[in-house]
Amino acid sequence: MDRSRRDPWEPLPVREVMVTVFYPARTVRGYPVAPQMTEGAAKTLPHVDPLFHTELPTRGVNWAATRTHSHTGAPALPARRPVLLYSPGGGDPRSLGTGLAEELASHGYVVVALDHPGDASEVEFPHRMKGRKKVRTTVFRGDPRKDPALFRSMIDTRIADTRFVLDQLETLAGGRNPDAEQRPLPQGLGRALDPRRAGIYGHSAGGTTAAEAMYEDRRILAAVNLEGFLDQPPEAPGRKGQLYPVARYGVGRPLLLLGTDGFRYQKELERSWSAMLAHPHGRTRRHQLDQATHGVFTDYATLAPQLQSAGLMTADNRNRLVGAIDPAVSVPLLRGYVHSFFARHLPTH
Repeated sequence: MDRSRRDPWEPLPVREVMVTVFYPARTVRGYPVAPQMTEGAAKTLPHVDPLFHTELPTRGVNWAATRTHSHTGAPALPARRPVLLYSPGGGDPRSLGTGLAEELASHGYVVVALDHPGDASEVEFPHRMKGRKKVRTTVFRGDPRKDPALFRSMIDTRIADTRFVLDQLETLAGGRNPDAEQRPLPQGLGRALDPRRAGIYGHSAGGTTAAEAMYEDRRILAAVNLEGFLDQPPEAPGRKGQLYPVARYGVGRPLLLLGTDGFRYQKELERSWSAMLAHPHGRTRRHQLDQATHGVFTDYATLAPQLQSAGLMTADNRNRLVGAIDPAVSVPLLRGYVHSFFARHLPTH
């Protein structure tokens, strides 16, 4: 809970941020398997997420049924580990990045997945608060890129959320509990963090956030941008949007740009990514997933083919959401690109 900021989206006196922390555990015996989504968020998803992903079915799916490979509350394995922050796509919840977060944690990273309330499709809090329900839904309706002022506010808020979470992780690593309600944290979690070795990755608006947050905050040593714009939307048709400082001036720390061949805004994306790559002394690299589209960077990469097999999603909708690429190909590719990047620039040993 950031008491220095008011919420930008609704009349709330403080800014709240919800996170999930994935980490190597000392033991999982006796600790329950974590669901991908909380009950309240899962019940809300089919009423909200199709606003952004029109390909999704609005009925017939029990979104609360998916279990993860994680265990809630398990004690952390001792050793200071690099910290990776994850910022999801605009309008997306943090839960849609579970697979990649678990993969990175299995290689020795502590991964902190952020929800950006008011932006994320649905966020379930531990309790109600005056002026806010237990499950808070997004204020967005449609693509934030179509409203330049809204897009700027979204990215500014996300960067501030990211820096606040970094502050709280430093507090936790220092032996104090930053939880807003002072609830007990998993044993040894603070001692498993090394905030001096921090990286960030994000999808879409989260990719924009990751790159620009690294530019603005020197605590972030490496970043991965999964198909996020590095410029602001144009103020009028036919004009060019202003480049974010990270693309305008470059950055001396490692940045990976990972895109797809099927992104429908490929032409618009190209301008800012080319500007980023043009800096002569930059450390930016670019790769691409083929036969894929924008949603392939989320857990929809595996969920959409299953929905198609169950007759709940057409082949056309599956291809529009994640592409025709088989998850047996896309999942290892994505995980391999992201893990090898961080293993090189933020090694766990």
